Amino acid sequence: MHQWYLSYNGQQVGPLEHAQAVQQVAANPNGHCWRAGLAEWMPISKCAELASTGGMPSIPAPPPALVPGGADVIDYKIYGSDMQFVEVELDPGESAVAEAGSLMYKETTVKMETIFGDGSAQNQSGGFMDKLLGAGKRIITGESLFTTVFTNIGNSGKAKVAFAAPYPGTIIPLTLSNFNGRIICQKDSFLAAARGVSIGLFFQRKIMTALFGGEGFIMQKLEGDGLVFVHAGGTIVERQLAPGERLEVDTGCVVALTGDVQFDVIPVGGVKSMLFGGEGVFLAQLTGPGHVWLQSLPFSRMAGRMFASAYQRGGSKEEGSVLGGLGGILSGDRGF
Repeated sequence: MHQWYLSYNGQQVGPLEHAQAVQQVAANPNGHCWRAGLAEWMPISKCAELASTGGMPSIPAPPPALVPGGADVIDYKIYGSDMQFVEVELDPGESAVAEAGSLMYKETTVKMETIFGDGSAQNQSGGFMDKLLGAGKRIITGESLFTTVFTNIGNSGKAKVAFAAPYPGTIIPLTLSNFNGRIICQKDSFLAAARGVSIGLFFQRKIMTALFGGEGFIMQKLEGDGLVFVHAGGTIVERQLAPGERLEVDTGCVVALTGDVQFDVIPVGGVKSMLFGGEGVFLAQLTGPGHVWLQSLPFSRMAGRMFASAYQRGGSKEEGSVLGGLGGILSGDRGF
């Protein structure tokens, strides 16, 4: 029998035997659950195994049949801790779509094809204008004009393809059907997905949120019923917000949220806090119900620290700055 883990607002409970888990869920169903064999944490309300009564295990419901236009079902494994990559296993005829330039390696039976847009069924089945529109959406979000589709064209078994994260952080696997078929994420966080997932635009409706929300007016919208891989900088934190519950976050630390979470911006505090607090002028205010994913190291923060520490003409910011360029040479910041 499986052992279960439950999560309530970031607090983990477990391991629990099945009967214990059913009892805990009956007392508080507003959380997430996980056991060995599940791809990810899922809302308790959508877990048929824990919906049984009387402490007796229930028979899991069969997986829903794929409808035409649905996403491919793919297997995967994530390797590493700081610089991660995900290895996807494709059955014959199955495909995965990824950002251009994210490929790490592939087996010879995996065919690589570069296409306009996001590779979703509705995008590829339409005409030239539909494909052009899909590609144009990606340009607006700051992504490449193209995506790459990887298909197992062999007929003798599974084939593997791997995608690497662009900078230190965590790869998050998410099944969109567990989150009402839609996730809103920052515009550079998408890494790869099962073919059939649609990558669209999400516009901030409130002007203050659009101007000062950290990711600007436009974010990415991932829709469908398949598996997606989202990359976050540093360590990932997941929170399930209860109805009306609010969480104030640095605007750059918001990675993704479900469609029912309300996203606003609020002033960080008084004038002194704005000028000297080092946290910027605004914070993101997330209001439940819904699920949010936060990152500990936004890429913009890491890039800013790297730029600040880089050699500057006339002296570095720290070591050797009094002596100018000579101090930089003597301190090892720069060679001849």
